[in-house]
Amino acid sequence: MDDKAKKKYSIGSIVSADLTVPNATVLKDFYKQVIGWTSEELKMEGNQEYSDYILKDSDGNWTAGICHAQGVNSGIPPQWIVYINVKDIKDSVEKCKKLGGKVIKETFDNNGNYIYAMLEDPFGAVLAVTHVANE
Repeated sequence: MDDKAKKKYSIGSIVSADLTVPNATVLKDFYKQVIGWTSEELKMEGNQEYSDYILKDSDGNWTAGICHAQGVNSGIPPQWIVYINVKDIKDSVEKCKKLGGKVIKETFDNNGNYIYAMLEDPFGAVLAVTHVANE
């Protein structure tokens, strides 16, 4: 996330978009041909070692990601999911539930702090909320 740390994100701005599929290796090449993105491996840890992919635009900026549907990404629907910067992930999760939405997935760091939460709005659209601190 080094590229993300350098860029400033306002509350409510889209930070990134990810697509989680059974075979990210094959699909990254599809988007390379169709969109023109380049890819960089992102080593993942878990029961087995594998890599997801950071997708970059023609200027080398982190634009999106393609992930294998395993490890921390298991159970994520195979659709483009935007990650939106919020002030407080926990607060957004609570408001989502209160307003008729659902929590699909919550991911925490080793200290129990939110990394992101994947939410479904009352009509079924899926998005993720995260927090990028602007220094």
